[in-house]
Amino acid sequence: MTGPRVLVVEHAADCPPALVGDWLAAAGCTLDVARPYAGDPLPDPLPGRLTHDALLVLGGPMGAEDEDRHAWLAPTKELVRAAVAAGVPTLGICLGHQLVAGALGGTVAVNPRGQQLGLLEVGWTDAAADDPLVGGLTAGARRGVHWNNDVVTALPAGAVVLARTADGAVQAARFAPAAWGLQLHPEVTAEVLRPWAEDDRGSHEARGIDQERLLADIEVARPELEAAWAPVAHRFAELAETAGAGEPR
Repeated sequence: MTGPRVLVVEHAADCPPALVGDWLAAAGCTLDVARPYAGDPLPDPLPGRLTHDALLVLGGPMGAEDEDRHAWLAPTKELVRAAVAAGVPTLGICLGHQLVAGALGGTVAVNPRGQQLGLLEVGWTDAAADDPLVGGLTAGARRGVHWNNDVVTALPAGAVVLARTADGAVQAARFAPAAWGLQLHPEVTAEVLRPWAEDDRGSHEARGIDQERLLADIEVARPELEAAWAPVAHRFAELAETAGAGEPR
């Protein structure tokens, strides 16, 4: 018997599944990575035709509403809605988190407080304690890597906030019974972040941000971060396996 199949939507070559992909594979998942920016088609979003057991939507440098410049963003939202309707476990990371929110009726905008950057504390809410994805795992997940300009500014109807940053921005949410979003980046390493840092070099220099120190801090924290977030990926794999063992979609 094969493990669950996870459809991964990748939005840019320098935003890969990285550690989350490794953890899902270690948990027995097969990852089908769709790269629509390179011409890969997305699957038919009709609920009855979904053939994957889970959906993972990654981050990217574009905005969640940039559908006129990135033609696959609207179909990705359609895919999210189909997955949610079918009860397919869905997880969005950073841009993916914002796309899931937008697909289900939420709103996304530039963070008025500025870019969220580097290692930030995770402000878990009481609702996280018994959440199907992160419940029982939050004690170890005290920090996460952030690298984003936009945030979810209004949640879809029925969504539950699982974590907020110190300034109140949504950091993690359950958007539907089997759909979640993480504004933080559990998948990245300092090496993955280097091209992102290069893209932001000018603005960071103007703000006096020491990128090398920031990346070094993230590298030092890597054992802590892997220990914290690998169990969340494994839990997602368990949800995918359970979903895959259910009735055909």
